[in-house]
Amino acid sequence: MSEPTRIATFQPWPQRWFPNREWLLLVVLAAECAVFGLLSDRFLTATNAFQMARQAVEVGLLATALTPVIISGGIDLAVGSLMGLAAVCFGWLATVVGLPWPLAALLTLLLGAACGAVNGLLIARLRLPALIVTLATWSLWRGLAEGLTGAIANYSDFGPGFLAWGQGDLPGGLPQQLPLFAVVVLACGVLLHRTAWGRTLYAVGHSPAAALHAGLPVRRAVTAAYVLSGALAALATVIYVARLGQAKADAGTDYELLAITAVVLGGTSIFGGRGTLGGSLLGLACLTCLETGLRLAALPAELAGILVGLLLIGAIGLPRLLAAPAGETGDFTVKNSQVAVLCAAVLAAGALVAGSNWMLVSSLAEQTAQVAPAPPAPAAPAAAAASSPASTPVAAGGLTVAMMPKSKGDPYFVSCRAGAAKAAKELGIELLWDGPTETDAAKQNEVVEAWITKGVDVIAVSVQNQEAISTVLRKARAKGIKVLTWDADALPDARDFLINQATPEGIGCTLVDEANRVLGGQGDFAIITSTLTAANQNDWIKHIKRRLEKYPGLKLVTIKPGEDLLDRALTSTQNVLKGYPQVKLVMAISAPAVPGAAEAVKQSGRTDVKVIGLSLPNMCKPYIHQGIVDCIVLWNTGDLGYLTVYAAKALHDGTLQPGSTTLTAGSRGEYAVQGSEVLLGKPFVFNKANVDRFDF
Repeated sequence: MSEPTRIATFQPWPQRWFPNREWLLLVVLAAECAVFGLLSDRFLTATNAFQMARQAVEVGLLATALTPVIISGGIDLAVGSLMGLAAVCFGWLATVVGLPWPLAALLTLLLGAACGAVNGLLIARLRLPALIVTLATWSLWRGLAEGLTGAIANYSDFGPGFLAWGQGDLPGGLPQQLPLFAVVVLACGVLLHRTAWGRTLYAVGHSPAAALHAGLPVRRAVTAAYVLSGALAALATVIYVARLGQAKADAGTDYELLAITAVVLGGTSIFGGRGTLGGSLLGLACLTCLETGLRLAALPAELAGILVGLLLIGAIGLPRLLAAPAGETGDFTVKNSQVAVLCAAVLAAGALVAGSNWMLVSSLAEQTAQVAPAPPAPAAPAAAAASSPASTPVAAGGLTVAMMPKSKGDPYFVSCRAGAAKAAKELGIELLWDGPTETDAAKQNEVVEAWITKGVDVIAVSVQNQEAISTVLRKARAKGIKVLTWDADALPDARDFLINQATPEGIGCTLVDEANRVLGGQGDFAIITSTLTAANQNDWIKHIKRRLEKYPGLKLVTIKPGEDLLDRALTSTQNVLKGYPQVKLVMAISAPAVPGAAEAVKQSGRTDVKVIGLSLPNMCKPYIHQGIVDCIVLWNTGDLGYLTVYAAKALHDGTLQPGSTTLTAGSRGEYAVQGSEVLLGKPFVFNKANVDRFDF
């Protein structure tokens, strides 16, 4: 090689180590650590670092898998759905068939590789667009998982040897799955950056036609990338099941979006031909630190979405707009001025969210000051005045109660939060209110893990899935944190007390009694529930079926999920009315499901169909007055939140303990304690005659 050639090809070490300016992510990561270290004394600890690593492994495996795929100019939207299919297959093999878990895991990896091969063959051999193919298999894999299990089967009887791979620690506190993750990343890094296969993928990403004409094995290389993607998605599934202790069809929901975000944020070009595995891992580290830091600092988790969105826009769009010449679609560079603009946007978003939360706290102070005390007897609900308060802060060093709903956006839980905030203000304690924006058992686990790291005094959870969350709740109890469940229970050994809004038997009996009254003792009805795996709804359904023995003229024909979303409940009810035209009553047993079902009945024009269920008065008043909803069964949701916070204080102080028979909760008076349950009272029936007396 001539001297001019050597000079032309020499690159300084920053360009060799950070070819896509990944050093910017190191700056962002350092800034996150500095800011969150100041906001929370638990952030810059080994315990938190290990916990973040444990939380990031599954998405990290997907990001590792997607990096070579995206470098080749492709995309794999199906990795999250493949996790759902792999989860139910692994759960079935390990628990129903009874195979040793290593063999079940090996077969699951082969299944993942086979699914990846399907994507690869369709894309590389038939030359179908990767976006369309993986969008189709995204639906196919999830549909197969739900079809195999009816979207309800939940495999959870795994041995401690397997669970240790997701929950166990090595000496020094190192998560047991972390060495496996490191080996996989190292192997994939060598394949991508030090082999002919990896160089072929870069060439394909730059120009597929040029790579093909150069005689490179384009089809074989691209197919191998998708096979690797499927195999690593299956491996991520095994770790995911071990960490949560349960396998069901919704495993890995939206994980593909998180993985793609990490890869693109790490500098991999979505157009192909550029990127590094190290950059993807840096992108993942930034996302994980951001989400965990916000939780430990008791800041709104929604801020993470805003900041990540701004980072992605800045990483992809801003340099193109400000640096690329008109009409150019090639590589681009990031200027310091652009980074400054991005940082200013991030700071502005933070100020916006902080200001909105200050306004919410101020609004809460005004609202709770106007709420009149409720009658001391808890048997019938009283009106609630506040609808959407914020968490109540107190001076440092006070009692901290962390309270989690199933879904923060559900109006049912919004009304519960009002009562909880009022109780926290009366007691002078700090209330942390956080949880998933949708019904997601894995997200509930992540929030609890963050609260354990933060060192809160009491954790109170409305449980989405018993088996999934019980392991982490046991961990919290082992750390000396008191644990309550409310609205829906965990396994009994995972909590101290359950705040029971009403007994499942009382709810089921009341609903069936009202159905019998509406139908006149004869007719078919359908149930619209939240999710088919929701613990409390399934308990109610069990007692509904048992109560039906008293009314032989009533027949339950189907149960459909509404996913705690009004539009999904509407669609499910429309399907019921088409598929079961003989149905004369729809029983909706989650808050958004009642107005969703009522709207479906209204749009159908069926005046012979009535709706009853379990919901909030304010959500159902219009339909009750129109005669579509005959009645709803509920309790005072504000009182449920109020009682939970008072029970948390009593549990922490020792006045609520095994053997207690009563609990006094401020202005609400005394409540009965039976065993390990604090009872709110009997269900109340809201109808046209009384619904206007209530405002919640």
